[in-house]
Amino acid sequence: MTGHVHRTIARRARLYHRPMTQDASAASLLRSVGLMADGPAVWGRPVPAQGPGVFVIELSAPTATAHIELTRVGKWIERVDSLRLDGVRPTSRALAARLASFWLPSQTVLYVGATEHSIGRRIAAIGRTELGDRKPHSGAHWLRTLRSLDGVLVWWAPTEATEEYEDALLTAFAEGVPEADLGALPDRAVVLPWANLRAVTGDRKATGLSGSLITEAIGPTPPPTRVVVVPDGDAEGARGEPPAPKRRVAAPGATRRASPGTSVGAPALTAAPAPAPVHAPQALTADGDAKLRAELDELTRVRRPQIIARIRTAKEHGDLKENAEYHAAREEQSFLEGRVQAIEARLRSAVIVEAPAAGSRVGLGSVVTLDDDGETVVYTIVGADESDPVRGRISSSSPVGRALVGRDMGDYVVVVTPAGEVRYRILDIT
Repeated sequence: MTGHVHRTIARRARLYHRPMTQDASAASLLRSVGLMADGPAVWGRPVPAQGPGVFVIELSAPTATAHIELTRVGKWIERVDSLRLDGVRPTSRALAARLASFWLPSQTVLYVGATEHSIGRRIAAIGRTELGDRKPHSGAHWLRTLRSLDGVLVWWAPTEATEEYEDALLTAFAEGVPEADLGALPDRAVVLPWANLRAVTGDRKATGLSGSLITEAIGPTPPPTRVVVVPDGDAEGARGEPPAPKRRVAAPGATRRASPGTSVGAPALTAAPAPAPVHAPQALTADGDAKLRAELDELTRVRRPQIIARIRTAKEHGDLKENAEYHAAREEQSFLEGRVQAIEARLRSAVIVEAPAAGSRVGLGSVVTLDDDGETVVYTIVGADESDPVRGRISSSSPVGRALVGRDMGDYVVVVTPAGEVRYRILDIT
C-alpha cells in the first residue's frame, strides 16, 4: 500500500493531460495522477495516516445544489466583522447565494488538500476549526456552511511530493469538469473543487469575498521575568537548613475564609480572570492609509499575477524538486502573500486620524518646523508604521514626537537623548 511513497514524478508533463475517466470519484482522481488511493474514512472519524501526502474530501453522491445552512452563514457574518462580499457587508442570503454559485452539480469531490506532516492530523485540524477561525487550520472552511456532512468521505495517498501531486490533482479535476458545469460558474478561469479557493500556483477563485477569517488577536504583553543566579551550594536546602514555609495560593475561583479576629466584611480573595486577547488599533494618517492601499493594489493586481505566471512557466520545465526557478518564484510568492496579509490586517485595525488645522496644536499628521540651535528642521508627525526619519517623518511615539504632540507654536521643548538634552523651539505648525 505504501510502495508509491518514494516514487518520483518522472512523467510530470503527462500528469496534466491524462484524461479522466467517466468516474469522477476521489479514488479515480487519485489514480488518474498515478497514486494508490487509501480509504475511505467517514468524515469525523480518525484517518489512519500519520505521514505526509495528499487527501481528497468527497460526497457519497453528487447533488444538484449546495445544501447551505443559512443559520451557519449568518453566524459566520456575525463572528467576522471584516467579512465583505464585493466590498460590502453581505446578508446571509447574499453570501449563501454566492457560495452556491460555485457548486459543481456533477462532481462529488469537494476539496483537495496536502500536508508535509501528518494527513490524519491535518484532516482532524480541519474538522475542529470553526467557521471564520484561522486555527487549527482554515483550509476547506466552506464545508462548514453545509447543512450536513453526514456521508462525506475522505480518501488519501501517502507521498513525499505533496506539492507536485496536489497541483496534479487540481489540474486533473479541472479537466474532468463537464462544459455544462463550467457554463454555470461565475468564474471559469480558475476551476477548483467547491471548497478549494486557491490553486497551488496562487491562482484564486473570483469569489468576491474578502476578510472571511477573524483577524489574529494580539494578546497582552507577558510580564517580565527575572533570573537569579545562585552560587553553587547556596540553593535552598543545599546546606541542610529546613525549607522556608510556602504560602498557600487560593485555587481559581476559591474564596478565602475569614480567620478569627478578621473582619467578616473583608473582600473575598478571588482569582482574577485572564485578560481576553484584544485587537490593537493603531493610528494612521490619511496619507499613510492611501500609501498602504496603493501598495496593496500593486501587490494584488500587478505583482501577484506576474509571480503566478512565472510559477506556471517554471512548472512546464519538468520535475519541481530540482527546479530552481520554480522554487525561487514560490519563495517570492510566499513573501508577497505575507506582505498582503500584513497590510490587510493593518488596514482593518487602523484608526484614520485627520491632520490638525494649520496653526493648531501639534498632532498626528502635523508638519512642524523647528529651530534647532539656529538650524531649521522640519518633521511630519506620523504613525509608527509610517515612520521614515531620513525623510523627516517621525513617529508620534518617538522621543521627539512625544515631546512635540500637544504643543503650540512658539513653545520650547526639551528632548532627552543618549547624547544629552536637545532643545527645540516650534516655529510653525501646518
